Amino acid sequence: MAIRRVLAFAVVVLAAWPAFSGAQTGSTGPLHAVAEFGEVKYGPDFPYFDYVNPDAPKGGFVTLRGARQTFEGINTIADGEWATEAPGLHDATLMAQSQDELSSAYGYLAETVEIADDVSWAQFVLREDARFGDGEPVRADDVVFTFEAVKSGARPFLRAAFEDVVSAEIVDDLTVRFTFDTTGVMQPVMRVALNLPIYPRHWWEADEDRDPTRQTFEDWPGAGPYEIVDIDEGRSITYQRKPDWWAVDLPAFVGTFNFDRIRYIYIRDADVAFEAFLAGEYDFRWENSSRRWSTGYDTQAVADRLIRQRAQPQIDYRGVYGFFLNTRRAAFADIRARRAVAMLYPFEWVQANVMYGLYQRVDSYFPGSEYAARGLPEGIELAALEPFRDRLPPEVFGAPVASPANGPRGVERANRRLALRLLGEAGFEVRDGVLVDAETGEPFTFTVLLRTNLLEPHTQPWLRELEQIGIQADIRLVDSANAARLLDAFDFDAIPLAYTFFPPPGPELRSRFGSEAAEQPGSANWLGVRDPVVDALIDRIVVAPTLADKEALTRALDRVLLAGHYVVPAWYNDAAWLAYWDRFGWPETDLLLADYSFPNEIGFQPTWWVDPVRDAALEERR
Repeated sequence: MAIRRVLAFAVVVLAAWPAFSGAQTGSTGPLHAVAEFGEVKYGPDFPYFDYVNPDAPKGGFVTLRGARQTFEGINTIADGEWATEAPGLHDATLMAQSQDELSSAYGYLAETVEIADDVSWAQFVLREDARFGDGEPVRADDVVFTFEAVKSGARPFLRAAFEDVVSAEIVDDLTVRFTFDTTGVMQPVMRVALNLPIYPRHWWEADEDRDPTRQTFEDWPGAGPYEIVDIDEGRSITYQRKPDWWAVDLPAFVGTFNFDRIRYIYIRDADVAFEAFLAGEYDFRWENSSRRWSTGYDTQAVADRLIRQRAQPQIDYRGVYGFFLNTRRAAFADIRARRAVAMLYPFEWVQANVMYGLYQRVDSYFPGSEYAARGLPEGIELAALEPFRDRLPPEVFGAPVASPANGPRGVERANRRLALRLLGEAGFEVRDGVLVDAETGEPFTFTVLLRTNLLEPHTQPWLRELEQIGIQADIRLVDSANAARLLDAFDFDAIPLAYTFFPPPGPELRSRFGSEAAEQPGSANWLGVRDPVVDALIDRIVVAPTLADKEALTRALDRVLLAGHYVVPAWYNDAAWLAYWDRFGWPETDLLLADYSFPNEIGFQPTWWVDPVRDAALEERR
């Protein structure tokens, strides 16, 4: 199955663990799997996961669209626009995640894991038959080599995932021990198990010009189920299933990775990409445009059921989505200015006239989940906020700060007046129809950075409303590679973004909202949040002793972030819109983790297969 839900694993309460035979020696003893809370669903002799079809046929050549507009290499450790599909296909991790549990890890490269009673270390024993694509065995020195590369020079967000992992040591040829600077916390164990794609040390060290921390198109032998057979730099990448893959019969992979060949194509223009799908140039879409979903599929291929549409209910784990405001910029340094520009976003008009009424307004940094603030804070949540009462705005202790509401015809007059009052309090005034800094006379201007022209109809109405009170804002359209560089350097004013959210939240929160990350180029704290209260809450969330604690503490964090007005809230969808040429089969099983917007907006599940009967019928009717 695909390696999923990175950087988001929670605490196991040691008292809730079963009494393992190795407990008297200071550890759990060898385990085939570990869970965040309680026990794993599947025992050591399970044949396969319940949600797969163990008899799914292998075969077929599928073409998918890459998540990004282009790619600059295939190395997922290094900075740059890498081919996002490589993890899970090309490389292997120590353990694998199931899709019908909240969070668990089952043996993959590692046959077993042993964990100290105080969770100060975890020791993984590798499978003797684990192999890289060139036939070389996977050994402990490969694991240590990869870990050291990540710690020394990986992209900042990935490094942050392992900040509480002190060391990786070779115990013997098949055994590696990780030591943590925390105790009683399972998160470091889960991240090591599921987030570290193991690279072959012998290949990287065979040439002095190779560097695992730099981007490259040169393909190394991975231990995953597919090898790369063709790369058209920036345009396409093709994977071929290994017929003799060493892990094909492991229980975690029965019924998955069913396609013989997978080709990803990269198309810069969204409209061109859609037309390419309708023309049959690729097989599957996760649709993200309400306009296209409502009107674009009115074609003969859909009418003839050659193309199928399917609205799949799901929790959208994308987290907060909206126009991220860079608080490092003078225009957005003051919370009152941020609140004012958010009040001027005419969501209701956009919802009715651009989005066909199909989306819901974002009202949380963790929308649609048990981690979203609701009602009044109480219990653990209130207790976590109380020590900071004198540093927090009063609304944090009331109902969660709501997204500004306007009418179907645009921004309400009352909201426009309130926005002008807030801007006045923040030091701005209108002169000759232009909003300026009252002291310097500098106009209040900013640029919205867009990575796709699809969002222009959603953005222009906001700019028109801003213009009504004298704010000069415009749009700059850039490709995804340039946008990534600008984001890494925090060189933008405002940009529509989403924080992918995989429950339960964990240390990735530090990279997104921590004060230290705000000063670290390449981190994910694009908003520039620097708040000691946020830092303190994140620290508690990371080491929360129970799931209930973690949920309550995250709701407290949600309240504080909402009150900071860092994001102009946009929208989210509680259904995945899937469109595909009618050649596939899939298990009819509801998946707890069937988040079709992940990985990277491709949305394709590893349990699908090419149905020979449907495929033949499609070819005959096209």
